[in-house]
Amino acid sequence: MRFRELKKNKKPAQIKESKKFVYAPYNYRVKAFITDMFMIYAPILYIITYVFMDGKDNFQSSQMAPFIGVALYGVIYAFLLSKFAQTPGKKAYEIKVLNSTNGENITFIKALFRFVAFLFTATTVLGLFLPFYRKDKKALHDLICGTIVVAVKS
Repeated sequence: MRFRELKKNKKPAQIKESKKFVYAPYNYRVKAFITDMFMIYAPILYIITYVFMDGKDNFQSSQMAPFIGVALYGVIYAFLLSKFAQTPGKKAYEIKVLNSTNGENITFIKALFRFVAFLFTATTVLGLFLPFYRKDKKALHDLICGTIVVAVKS
């Protein structure tokens, strides 16, 4: 505030506050993904293999079992992102997935679409290297879905 405005008892002009996000480091995102694979996906595969099928030989010969495992993992992943904006791995590394336009939690459908876009991004591999060249650290699936991965303020 300028002295002249203080002298005349004028209030300073209202300043719009925009939400500033602290982007999550890419190595935290990778570590969170690996943690989620061990905490969510590995138990799903174990249950499918040894509870619903007769063992690893039947699992390996089946084409439907891995698909069901990935689909179930995608639904659980999307539910956790839409409800809490975090998975167990993201919570461990204190990061959240938010809508880039308003900073709120994403919907279940958007989270599920983000998972499918991640599968596409992971198969092309180029989309996973995109965060190294962007200031906002967005991968290809984040750009497609309009999401952002931010560090949680402690």
